Amino acid sequence: MNTVAGSLIYVQVRRVTELFPPSLRKQFKSWELHAMVLLSLTLQIILIFFGNYRKSKKKVWIRIVLWCAYLMADWVATVALGVIMDNLGNVVDSNGQGGRLDANAELTAFWAPFLLLHLGGPDTITAYSLEDNELWLRHLLGLGVETGVALYIFILAWRVSQLSILSILMFCAGTIKYAERTWSLRSASIEEFRNSMITPADPGPNYATFMQEYSLKQYEGFVTTIEEIEEIRTFSAQNSSNQLPDALQLHKAHDLLQNFKRLFVDLILGVDERESSRSLFFELDVNKAFKLVEMELGFVYDMLYTKAALIHSRIGLVLRFISFSCTCTVLALFSMADHKHCSIVDLSITYLLMCAAVVLEVCAVLLLLSSDWTDLWFTKHLGDPKFISYLRLRKPRRWSNSIAQFDALSFYLEDKPMICGRILKLIFPNEMIQQLHYTKYEQVQPDLKGLIFNHLKSESEDISNVATAISSRGSQVLMKYGHTELKWSVEVDFDQSILIWHIATYLCYRADYPKTPEGTNYGKLSISLSQYMLHLLVMYPIMLPVGIGMIRFRDTQAEFNRFFEEYSSTSDSAKSASSGNIFSRVKYYLNFGRKSKVDKTKACEMLRKVNSTAVEPVKVKGDRSKSVLFEGCRLASQLQQGLQDDKEKKWEMISKVWVEMLAYAASRCRGNQHAQQLRRGGELLSHVWLLMAHFGLTEQFQISQGHARVKLYVK
Repeated sequence: MNTVAGSLIYVQVRRVTELFPPSLRKQFKSWELHAMVLLSLTLQIILIFFGNYRKSKKKVWIRIVLWCAYLMADWVATVALGVIMDNLGNVVDSNGQGGRLDANAELTAFWAPFLLLHLGGPDTITAYSLEDNELWLRHLLGLGVETGVALYIFILAWRVSQLSILSILMFCAGTIKYAERTWSLRSASIEEFRNSMITPADPGPNYATFMQEYSLKQYEGFVTTIEEIEEIRTFSAQNSSNQLPDALQLHKAHDLLQNFKRLFVDLILGVDERESSRSLFFELDVNKAFKLVEMELGFVYDMLYTKAALIHSRIGLVLRFISFSCTCTVLALFSMADHKHCSIVDLSITYLLMCAAVVLEVCAVLLLLSSDWTDLWFTKHLGDPKFISYLRLRKPRRWSNSIAQFDALSFYLEDKPMICGRILKLIFPNEMIQQLHYTKYEQVQPDLKGLIFNHLKSESEDISNVATAISSRGSQVLMKYGHTELKWSVEVDFDQSILIWHIATYLCYRADYPKTPEGTNYGKLSISLSQYMLHLLVMYPIMLPVGIGMIRFRDTQAEFNRFFEEYSSTSDSAKSASSGNIFSRVKYYLNFGRKSKVDKTKACEMLRKVNSTAVEPVKVKGDRSKSVLFEGCRLASQLQQGLQDDKEKKWEMISKVWVEMLAYAASRCRGNQHAQQLRRGGELLSHVWLLMAHFGLTEQFQISQGHARVKLYVK
């Protein structure tokens, strides 16, 4: 039976291959190497120009393009090396022992070092995600294997000619680039990154020697006393006023990062780091403080996802000079040689590879000169680098400076229907595409930064109360404003609190500003933070404390849908679909799955009419369903009733509750998750987390004091 099945499969495959005539298959065979080499070059161009954009852009299409290019680049270059080796082996076999290669075969063998260059990748992206850094051993093996294949091709194609000599130079450049990438991946792996920050072992003051002297003095009959000397630490924030120039601010950010990068690998900090950082940030205004944090996170991105840490070192500059010199030398010497026996196509591709290699190296140098690392080096050694300003490219932003906004009611009502929505729901049943469709981005407003900064600064004034400050999720604000009756909404699970307050905030906002939804400043900040926190709950729940946020979100959606199915008026499109008119039915089904014509204003009015304050919803529904729809309505009613006379005070309180929730979420998020978000344009949550650490609001300051200082008195 197996023989029969195998024969049938062979017959079917033979029939498929016979669909293409031999001439077309031969054409494919002759062009496969050219296509792969050109595709490999195209992928390198995409990586070098788009690799830096994801640092400051939140566009999904940029991440998709980079992801595809990153995964394909290594595969295409590896396969192309295999094709070159296979073609070269066939030529050698056909010529017999001692046969000479023709000019075209030797020229295609010359492409192998360029593919090594491509495997090394550009400086702007070495890892797509943190997980790629953990695969550095795999890349080390790849370095050995691919270099061995290129060396084998070089040996097969060797003959005493100028092209073989040029192959040696390109082989050196390609090996250097591939080794740079492997070293960068290894340095950015969690283990190596952590080991680079572990300080030398510190045995502390010599206790045995001290006790020996103490016992000796007692034995000699002296009256000995030990007095502990309190170590007085003074920290002055030199040049930390609001006049701090950008160059010095960059220097200060790098100095701070040498200690605070430990947070990304869950290492602890000492009291000295905390006090020096607090003294600095208490002297800064909000803009300078956030800019320092922005610079620090920019350095972290470069260390984890690019070759910056290597190429800005002394050995990195030497290696870059060697590879660049080799590439330029090869281009110059190759241009002066005679290639009359070579194919025009092969010769054109060779020139394209060499010119592209030189251009990409020049772009890499210009990007290097335009980076914060170069500014930092000039600031430390040569002062203000104005004389190289004409060589600089436009420096990209250090992060996107934007926050995502996700509105639950818009998503539940589907008031922003997608084209081919029904088809997309069948392909992506987990609603990922729909959630992305309802996510929008807005710039982080200075008022929002000011609100966050002032809150953290006031909380850090009493450093002995850190545990309470970072564990509060809104209760401290409610107590301060005298509304302890609302504490039930922040004493439940954190994901539950987010969803309850999100619904309540929106209902109150629509009630207070029905015609002009601009609202007061505190109102707009509250809505912005509310929708940002819900975005984290829906799209990145791993950044929040462990919970069942998506279950609550979906259960709330189900209760929302049932509520409007029972109590809202039927939409015109639904009525038309249920009628016998075939044209009305088609019109309904082409409505992209939109449920009804109930807009958000009407939905809010209907939800506010529900009397949810008389009886708690959980007493009626039980705990099986995790929906919090009417808990949100209940909180909205209490907010409206308790603070109906002072609208401004109400929104000030709501905004500060959201800031406290934001700070709590930031403090509970692991450092590696903050590092992951740097490749997606950065998150406001990460900036808040690092700013809290600079104010001392973190549990990772576990060294409460330095070395003890005691003095032995003898009488």
